[in-house]
Amino acid sequence: MRSFYNVSIATLLVTAVATYFWNPFMWSLVLTIPIILIGIMDITQPAHSLRRNFPVIGRMRWWAEWMRPKIYQYFVESDTDGTPFNRMSRSVIYQRAKKVNDTTPFGTQLNVYEVGYEWLNHSIAPLDGHKMEQNPRVIVGGPDCKQPYSASILNISAMSFGSLSKNAILALNGGSKLGNFAHNTGEGGLSPYHLEPGGDVIWQIGTGYFGCRNREGEFNAEKFAERSQLPNVKMIEIKLSQGAKPGHGGILPAKKVTSEIAEIRHVEMGKDVLSPPAHTAFTTPIELMYFIKKLRALSGGKPIGFKLCVGRKLQFIAICKAMVKTGIMPDFITVDGGEGGTGAAPLEFSNYVGMPLRDALAFVHDALNGFALKRHIRIIASGKVSTGFDIVKNLSLGADMCNSARAMMLSLGCIQALECNTNRCPTGVATQDQNLMKGLDVADKRVRVSNFHEETVKSAVELMAASGIDHPRKIHRSFIYRRISASQIQTYAEMYPNMLRGALLEAPFPQGWELDMMHSSEETFDASIAYA
Repeated sequence: MRSFYNVSIATLLVTAVATYFWNPFMWSLVLTIPIILIGIMDITQPAHSLRRNFPVIGRMRWWAEWMRPKIYQYFVESDTDGTPFNRMSRSVIYQRAKKVNDTTPFGTQLNVYEVGYEWLNHSIAPLDGHKMEQNPRVIVGGPDCKQPYSASILNISAMSFGSLSKNAILALNGGSKLGNFAHNTGEGGLSPYHLEPGGDVIWQIGTGYFGCRNREGEFNAEKFAERSQLPNVKMIEIKLSQGAKPGHGGILPAKKVTSEIAEIRHVEMGKDVLSPPAHTAFTTPIELMYFIKKLRALSGGKPIGFKLCVGRKLQFIAICKAMVKTGIMPDFITVDGGEGGTGAAPLEFSNYVGMPLRDALAFVHDALNGFALKRHIRIIASGKVSTGFDIVKNLSLGADMCNSARAMMLSLGCIQALECNTNRCPTGVATQDQNLMKGLDVADKRVRVSNFHEETVKSAVELMAASGIDHPRKIHRSFIYRRISASQIQTYAEMYPNMLRGALLEAPFPQGWELDMMHSSEETFDASIAYA
């Protein structure tokens, strides 16, 4: 903005001179030269993608922000009836990405008496967060894993090349390299842009098996083995479903399918890329376990896990039963909340399908603990993770670490223009248009991604220190409080009572679990059972 003010002052001086002499030629200079100078500055600066792509007129966004009242701005994401679902300041994300002061004056900006307000109770004997590990690590790898991975408690969630531009992928992976955390490829395949910067990669294998498929669209073991053993690939994630559109295959519009993307995904150009809703490599819980074992062997013993948005509880219980029966376990499970998702999806799926993250996390942790499996399996929480408090909440419900998509996109410069599925993203984040993506300066944005990760994890560590917790694994459900009415509050422990270890291995089963335990089977995913 300083350069803009300098140009404005110069314009005023030239205007004064032109007015004094009243020369038409001078007036033409007054009108054109400042605009040209501003345009040159916008095109050459690396910090703002919108101004690089739309010189001069792109400044209207900043002018509008500059003229608004100087108060702490929150955006409110609402469910379908308009009630506040989650509050997060884009300003805080941008500030952390730029490593500028994100503090605010005049106390709490939220209504602490509003139903749904949540908070962390502090300790009268807090710890010094600055003396704690600033980037806590979690070891992912069960008994059968030969190459365990030391992961950060915050990583980049699944976003595919194709949905995102190559510059966005380069910046995200470059940021993960700088900050020593992992970058999930999404189901669109392992592209050169995931590998070039050298950051740690979690390769996601979706129902389309992009990057490891044959001409018929089925899983190709040889292609998988070749790519999964690359040193950058640290973990492999099987995508069963996703929060944006659970039970629905992924969608990449034909207008975003370039020749390069078609080659990487092994698909045809000129057609929408529609992932099947279900896998063909396995059809039962037991077959899923053997597929996990197969991928672990093909990858040389790397951590193998799966991602799902929880739907019918009996189906996840069936998977747990398959683990017990076969003795095969995933190394990690990513739980995607029904409220998550950054890409385009049918509105009804986004709003009405899939279990929200908080309920799903508690359920998955309790099911694994009930079958005495949790100690071998790490849980990753994914779904609107944007703040240190989001991380702490998820850890309290049983997660070992978190994935973030939306906030990482915002740190890249995303302004939520909601043009993700049109190929017209104005900031170059979610487009394959070369003219738009060139506005995203990779060198600048990878630093911002790393900064956001660093500052957000630091915030989570400081919150834990304020509660007297010196390690993420020590936080539990009794630390988080939620207002459930004007005069009532509950801890997460009261809302989601903990499951005793091994309580689901034999009857009688805990209350509320009896029917799902009775009707689930490791032999089938069939969810058509109607309860009497």
